[in-house]
Amino acid sequence: MTVTRPERPTYVLDGHLITDREAFYAALGTALNGPGGYYGSNLDALADCLHGGFGPAPPFTLVWEDSDTARRHLTGTVFLGDRRLDYFDAILATLRSEGVAVELR
Repeated sequence: MTVTRPERPTYVLDGHLITDREAFYAALGTALNGPGGYYGSNLDALADCLHGGFGPAPPFTLVWEDSDTARRHLTGTVFLGDRRLDYFDAILATLRSEGVAVELR
């Protein structure tokens, strides 16, 4: 018997205008929920959204176009649990820990 697994839906995050945290959450909301969509406004809210009820729940794939722009701008150190991370890396850790496959491009 062959078991088929449903494909993960894929969403594309346009990163070319992500120059601050507000722009990241606006772009993520648009990528996942359409124009003007919401998918968090900080790391805690992002984690809440990843548990469902605010749009797609994992597992899904997020293709992050022009991620280097965001990496340059999403700076500042935050604590995620007991780990100290740059904000960009904290976003990736949050997404991946909840089952989002992130492809940086």
